[in-house]
Amino acid sequence: MNPYRTVAYYTLGCKLNFSETSAISRLFEDGGYAKVDFEERPDIFVINTCSVTDNADKKCRYLVRKARKVNPNAFIIMLGCYAQLKPKEISEIEGVNMVLGANDKFNVIEHLEKIEENNSATVVLNESIKQTKDFYPAFSSGERTRSFLKVQDGCDYFCSFCTIPLARGKSRNASISNTLLELDKLKNTGVKEIVLTGVNIGDFGQGKDENFFELVKALDEVSFIERFRISSIEPNLLSNEIIDFVLNKSKRFVPHFHIPLQSGSDYLLKKMRRKYDTSLYTNRVNFIKSIKPDCCIGVDVIVGYPGETYHEFQKTYEYLKDLDVSYLHVFTYSERANTTAIKLGEKVPMNVRKKRSQDLQSLSERKKRLFYQQHVQSNQTVLFENTIDNDYITGFTENYIKVKIKDKPDIINSLKNVFLKEMHSDGVMLCE
Repeated sequence: MNPYRTVAYYTLGCKLNFSETSAISRLFEDGGYAKVDFEERPDIFVINTCSVTDNADKKCRYLVRKARKVNPNAFIIMLGCYAQLKPKEISEIEGVNMVLGANDKFNVIEHLEKIEENNSATVVLNESIKQTKDFYPAFSSGERTRSFLKVQDGCDYFCSFCTIPLARGKSRNASISNTLLELDKLKNTGVKEIVLTGVNIGDFGQGKDENFFELVKALDEVSFIERFRISSIEPNLLSNEIIDFVLNKSKRFVPHFHIPLQSGSDYLLKKMRRKYDTSLYTNRVNFIKSIKPDCCIGVDVIVGYPGETYHEFQKTYEYLKDLDVSYLHVFTYSERANTTAIKLGEKVPMNVRKKRSQDLQSLSERKKRLFYQQHVQSNQTVLFENTIDNDYITGFTENYIKVKIKDKPDIINSLKNVFLKEMHSDGVMLCE
């Protein structure tokens, strides 16, 4: 029996990682371990890693050093995408005790219990990603208002810039009926909103008997959840029938889509091995806006991809400037090992990448402000969250406008109809 009884967690990367960290924390809780904060000298640190960008790799090393300062005698466990892709590299970080790949992270307690007290060697358990075939359900907890529900994992796409298929394996999911059973665990938690998450959620069912549209319709009948929100979904998998259902027929899905674009240049989209072009993307946006003009649309875009000349970047900038979308998530391209993109040559200098990123960030701010301004002096339904900032409680409208209201503790975790007065200097909408 190991001597460890308290655990702290740190999650890097996407909301999928957050849902999985929550699932792993519940495994520890069921095993008799107590969850504590990172700074409370825990016996065990669990760091759920990401490997989307180079910064995430550096952050892993920083967190190990930080954990060692908090408790030099702690047992440090690294798991997640970076742990799957670079197990040897992580195992050589001073202070790391255990490295678990994709196939072993949900068996962390079993592996921990096998460790002998005096064993100082780093334990590395990392199978080929081809062996990762099971789907492990997960949902985030701890936030009373909303939960991120994992409905899918892995990806069958091999975009030239992405390591995720190598880190998470092939696309897979539970059945719709089992997904509903997992959701049922949130029935008495008070959660009002569910955000559907995964690596490529639109690929749910992989074209077999069940699909994402069928899942959406089934979830829409779950009466104990007030709101469902779709996280990121590929434009080629966001069908018109899904859009029409969400915006015209659904009782619970909110008017908000986050649709990755990555580039406004068809030349670069082809080099990225994306499964659509700008024409299809434009059609999706136009169809959404034709049904519901105030629907919120978020966009992922990458700058500095190999071969992105000034001309190609301008195509992206002008395309996005004219597109009726609400905000951008801008990613500066980062070279990743074992991707085809690093073999393309035609590197964009880092200073140029950063400048282009800043240009698109500025564009995003202008688009977001315009979207918000269009809703001033309107009535909206807001889910207020358990967040108090300088005497304000914040929340989000159905179409993802962040609002704040003077401290009213009684409205936390409730849906309220409010009047949007004006935009505050911090970019948040004031309401009453």
